[in-house]
Amino acid sequence: MFPRLDHEPAGASAQPRMPCDTLLRVFMTADAVGGVWSYALDLSRGLAAEAAEVTLAILGPAPDAAQLAEAAAIRHLRLVPTGLPLEWLAPDAGSVLAAARELADLAAAEGADIVHLNSPALAAGAGFAAPLVAACHSCVATWWEAVRGGALPPDFRWRRDLVAAGYQAADLLICPSAAFAAATAAAYGLRQAPRVVHNGRTRQEAMLPPAELPADCAFTAGRLWDEGKNLRVLDDAAALLDAPVIAAGPLRGPNGAETALPHLRSLGPLGAAEVAACLAARPVFVSAARYEPFGLAVLEAAQAGCALVLSDIPSFREIWGDAADYVAEDAGPVYARAIGRLLRDPDLRRRRGAAARARAARYTVEAMVAGTFALYRELLAQPARRRIGL
Repeated sequence: MFPRLDHEPAGASAQPRMPCDTLLRVFMTADAVGGVWSYALDLSRGLAAEAAEVTLAILGPAPDAAQLAEAAAIRHLRLVPTGLPLEWLAPDAGSVLAAARELADLAAAEGADIVHLNSPALAAGAGFAAPLVAACHSCVATWWEAVRGGALPPDFRWRRDLVAAGYQAADLLICPSAAFAAATAAAYGLRQAPRVVHNGRTRQEAMLPPAELPADCAFTAGRLWDEGKNLRVLDDAAALLDAPVIAAGPLRGPNGAETALPHLRSLGPLGAAEVAACLAARPVFVSAARYEPFGLAVLEAAQAGCALVLSDIPSFREIWGDAADYVAEDAGPVYARAIGRLLRDPDLRRRRGAAARARAARYTVEAMVAGTFALYRELLAQPARRRIGL
């Protein structure tokens, strides 16, 4: 049996719960490593307002104390730490398939009305009894195409095959952007692209900006170790700028990937409130990512009114339109010029930050929840389950 975390930490007030038979029971998976955690908590918080109860099965490394406290404050959310491996950290296909079977049994025991997998490979061969939604946040095949190119290495091929099998088993696929939906359909030969529900993000309450954060600087945040984030280019840009380029996030990943960034000022991993405090100073936010299906960190920066300097990739163009400045060339000097232009002109920087904040108003948690809940209702209204197919 998996342990449940049904209650808030000691000292916190317990959230009232409605009888289970009055709620739509959603069984969802998540991990505490990256943006999926924020997505799952924001979605769970919103689903509670739609009369849903969420059981969140946690795979991979355990959430830290701050993450657990955030989850405990959400009504009708129960955490189940499984200790099961994440697909992208698993040693082989067999361990992923075994984890999927355990999750299918757990979902059945929970009486799930809807299963929402944030790792589609877990749908492969598991035989979930409830209608199955697979959320396509990222995958090794599309990452490899965007970052490296060429034939997939063996360690990626079996993971790609599991994701393909998971897509085939799902009743509905969703993606956070039309650009990524198109890339997913092309990579896996889907007859139809996944449905698009743009991500939203709850605006984080910020403390006062850290005293050591300069008034004029550039800022980036995320999994700095991920080659797809392209931090090497920002490090090159930082060497050319008088103002600092500050980075928040881990330099080493749970998969052993690691990066060294001698010209960036690294703050290390920060919590949501700490990142919000940095963004409250309204630095120029920059992302040179070569692979970004949506980009929650960019959304958080835009919500705070930061001017955006982004790589010219289809997902960023779709989401941010003319509210961001784009860099078409993957070169440090070009990023340095784009950042420097905004830092030298405070009025321009304020105007671009206001444009980003206005655009960010499109991507609310309420819209994400409404779109997701509508798809749940669509599935539940179907007389028989149908498969996506390849």
